[in-house]
Amino acid sequence: MSASRRALTTRPALFWLAALPALGLVLLVPRVPTCQAAGLADRLQPLAERHAGQVAISVKHLATGESYGYHQDEPMPTASLIKFPVMATAYQLAADGRLDLNQMLTLRDEDQVPGSGILTTHFSPGTRISLRDAIRLMIAWSDNTATNLVLDAIGIEATSQRMRELGCEQTRIHAKVFRRDTSIDPERSRQFGLGSTTAGEMLRLFELLHGDQLVSPEASRSMREHLQACQDGTKLVRGLPAGARIAHKSGATSTMRCDAGLIDSPAGTLAVCVLTSDNRDRRWDADNAADQLCAEVARVVWQHFNGDALDVGAAGEGAAGEGAAGEPLRLGAMGELVEALQRTLNARLEPSPELAVDGDFGPQTEAAVRRFQQARSLEPTGAVDARTWEALGPLLAEEAPVPRPEVVNGEQLARQPADPLDGPPWVTCKAWAIADARSGKLLWGERQGEPLDQASTTKIMTALLVLRQARERPEVLREEVVFSRRADQTGGSTAGVRAGERLSVEELLYGLLLPSGNDASVALAEHFGSRFEPPDADSAPQEPGSPQAPAAQTPAAGASAQDPLVRFVAEMNREAQRLELKQTRFANPHGLTAAGHHASAADLARLSWHALQVPLFRQYVNTRQRGCTLQGPGGYQRHVVWKNTNQLLGTSGYLGVKTGTTTAAGACLVSLGERAGDELLVVVLGSAAPQARYTDTRNLLRWAWLQRQPRPEP
Repeated sequence: MSASRRALTTRPALFWLAALPALGLVLLVPRVPTCQAAGLADRLQPLAERHAGQVAISVKHLATGESYGYHQDEPMPTASLIKFPVMATAYQLAADGRLDLNQMLTLRDEDQVPGSGILTTHFSPGTRISLRDAIRLMIAWSDNTATNLVLDAIGIEATSQRMRELGCEQTRIHAKVFRRDTSIDPERSRQFGLGSTTAGEMLRLFELLHGDQLVSPEASRSMREHLQACQDGTKLVRGLPAGARIAHKSGATSTMRCDAGLIDSPAGTLAVCVLTSDNRDRRWDADNAADQLCAEVARVVWQHFNGDALDVGAAGEGAAGEGAAGEPLRLGAMGELVEALQRTLNARLEPSPELAVDGDFGPQTEAAVRRFQQARSLEPTGAVDARTWEALGPLLAEEAPVPRPEVVNGEQLARQPADPLDGPPWVTCKAWAIADARSGKLLWGERQGEPLDQASTTKIMTALLVLRQARERPEVLREEVVFSRRADQTGGSTAGVRAGERLSVEELLYGLLLPSGNDASVALAEHFGSRFEPPDADSAPQEPGSPQAPAAQTPAAGASAQDPLVRFVAEMNREAQRLELKQTRFANPHGLTAAGHHASAADLARLSWHALQVPLFRQYVNTRQRGCTLQGPGGYQRHVVWKNTNQLLGTSGYLGVKTGTTTAAGACLVSLGERAGDELLVVVLGSAAPQARYTDTRNLLRWAWLQRQPRPEP
């Protein structure tokens, strides 16, 4: 055990909290002893232990002291969560008179860095903002450029120094964001990245914030407002009831996800911190395992302290922008409850105010509420309190009117016949198809001809086009691919190659097919696209691009026909036509959700059969892991390891082919099964969960093998 680790675990029960410079005193606060709640531990520990990656959790009811910790003293990387301690340091320096939060900062070209935030993408060099506003952007939007401006104002070392004063020795920021060259601790930068902390230390910081002791009461209120504006709703927020108020900060890199904050609940304020690292699931969609773990921890903690019912009741202002539970709904609130209010006011008032049902409680909605209150002889406050809710009656749903309870309760519902004992098994997927892998003939299916979102099964076509080029000219595999910035910035699952780094086509195909690298698909499309014809009316995507697929990832409308990415996608569509894939259309080479991008289960079975006729394709998709050395600009080298996302490869008899997951597509899988010399292709689209696609596939394949066995003669 390191000396720093021993210091953490042997600290006395009293710790130095904060200096009071004006009085020349140091305040001592007793640390509340850990009270391990058995029920909470029973529910949280299995979640942590099941997660494929490292986990640390710290939870505390701030009024009662009831708490739970799991590896809470283990130092872990923070990603953007470290921006909360940076904010706390800035406010402490301001309280000490060493910093002016109103000072103006000038955005320079060299300040702009990539990643989260809005300054780099929406503001030009020369823009001037106050330090206070930069802090707001750093917390609310996790703005990386704003963070660096704040760090320039306070100094990188200041945060770690302030955290040591608070007894949080492992809570440190090591460098500016995306500026490893500024690191004040290169060894910790290599180990933890941007910053480090422990779940226990982060929880203590939020506890101090809640008690107005992190800085001053006024500064604590300001910091809570910044944290309540955090825009990340993918982690802790997802597990909370609609309207629950949370002041929090999250962080994410490809290998780690975290979230920590203060949750207001009817039972009292709850402090929660969830840290993860070395995550096996590194997808960037909302269904990745670490985000789901954070949401599940929040749900369990809420239910433990507030009962199992998750319905908070009225609206509130927290994560969804609505008012806190039990408070009137008023000007500035946002969310689904506001939409229902607007819809109901339009129906209840005569003449109708014709409010836009947009979920934004603005002046027009406030005026309509006043009109309604006056009409019902209520005090015209413009805020919706309990008496106003009662006068409004049941809120109107978006769809058809909801029947009265007595109508619903008296309705006799018809029953479907019992499940048959023969036929294929019950599965969770939306569509499936099974084909003979030797002949390509479709054998069985359900909704197999319906066009659906296909996610990363798209990459079967991407690989096929490249491997057909290599079949004609084998030297193609030795060609060098240099990663562009566009490829590097492609979201979702990644091969982890950075802009300017280079590797051979042969190796990059592993990065495409094993970790399902969206970045690899763009790099390959850019490398090979110029060898294909520009798009024509038949090969161009129907609707190129969508809000879910940014222009950096999908050719946008009006993109140049000479763009290699556009030409590659056009060739994907031409090849689909040549293979008679009637329900298949491509808008990109990776499968991130885009309008006009779809395939049917039957088409994917046919496409996979053609791909498997290329021996190299079979070799790639049956590889479970692959190491590669990347060559970087300036001559550096870097090793990467790619692991196949297809979990069936760990079971004998499975030989490929490709996974795929997006929110729109659900969990998808094209698999190749072998038994006694026989081979079958199974396609499942839209399974209920990532693990469900494997269960669906195994059940279908088990049933299919039984159908292939010779029937005994009567």
